[in-house]
Amino acid sequence: MRKPSTPGLLLVGIALVFAAGGNPAAKVGEPAPDFTAKASDGKSYRVSEYRSKFVVLEWHNNGCPYTRKLYDSGNMQKLQKEWIARGVVWFTVISSAPGKQGYVTAEEENAYLARMQAAPTAALLDPTGEVGHLYNAKTTPQMVVINPQGLIIYDGAIDDRPTAEVSDIRTARNYLSLALEQAMSGKPVETPTSRPYGCSVKYP
Repeated sequence: MRKPSTPGLLLVGIALVFAAGGNPAAKVGEPAPDFTAKASDGKSYRVSEYRSKFVVLEWHNNGCPYTRKLYDSGNMQKLQKEWIARGVVWFTVISSAPGKQGYVTAEEENAYLARMQAAPTAALLDPTGEVGHLYNAKTTPQMVVINPQGLIIYDGAIDDRPTAEVSDIRTARNYLSLALEQAMSGKPVETPTSRPYGCSVKYP
């Protein structure tokens, strides 16, 4: 595992600053590690600034067939719009290294978001893999939910259909939506973890 970088690290114009450097990988039931990342819109976003809101982290690779299943069908975009309308902050996280599948520049990601009509709060660029390692992200897609108290309440697959078939979305049990619905209703999350599926995160 790579060690977190020092504040102000710049790589291809992308800055990642960690407010909790040296922390072990995140776990469900524990505080979400804080970090600040530069997004494709040119702004910096710090996770801890969204305390009091639910936050979704979505690991993304636009070349992965499992990710493409969710975007080509419009399912991921629908979820983004639905939950953001209900006050959730949604960050797409791209941890692909330069030269590897899924790596994009800010301009390329902005063009992709427009083409796919995707609507996350922001797309965070993580070419060093620091954010991915901080959250122990293994696959694309992989979903993490942080509650308003700053605790991780879900980590794993988006649903229970580990395939790249669009037809499976209709009958899938969506773990992400269930976790958010239950938590927002003041109920314990029935399935706080699941085995993530998809393509491996293309770390450096």
